[in-house]
Amino acid sequence: METSKTHHRHFIIYKPYGFLSQFKSHDSKQQSKNFLGALHDFPEGIMAIGRLDEKSEGLLLLTTDGKMSDYINSRKVEKEYYAQVDGAISAEAITKMSEGVEIGFNGKKYQTKPCTVFALESIPELPSRSKKIRDERHGPAPWISVTLKEGKFRQVRKMTSVVGHPTLRLVRVRVGDILLHKMQPGDVVEVDDLRV
Repeated sequence: METSKTHHRHFIIYKPYGFLSQFKSHDSKQQSKNFLGALHDFPEGIMAIGRLDEKSEGLLLLTTDGKMSDYINSRKVEKEYYAQVDGAISAEAITKMSEGVEIGFNGKKYQTKPCTVFALESIPELPSRSKKIRDERHGPAPWISVTLKEGKFRQVRKMTSVVGHPTLRLVRVRVGDILLHKMQPGDVVEVDDLRV
């Protein structure tokens, strides 16, 4: 993709749990929040390509190139999430999610588009989270993979809740061809390009 001759900078980060996907506070209510600017000395004009809510973690792409951001967002690039859910999730619930479910979005009903959902056969190798999650003593807490090409606010959480299995932990592990790999929460890697 052609961009202007301006030298833009691009980063891949592991957004930790409890951080907002922005770089500084926009109002006084957010003063006590954690912002991405605390992780690294990012350049002026940096922006997140898509967002992860405060309680979600994992792969987040950052750029100073607005055209690149628009390009990736408009291409409907696949985003894969690992979600740990509350309770033994049935094949029927997984099928419902993959076919599309009705969630609330901006005060209206929204039908999610078909997507890829499957149960993970083993617990994914992820860093432990700063805030503890309930353990198996309180009932099953299996992991599923959810791959979307859309990204409504808190969409995966809303989808698992609709089928009766609230999300306990949510980690984005892939955006297009870019993988989280062995990154740790708070890791920041500068890259030459964001080919997704």
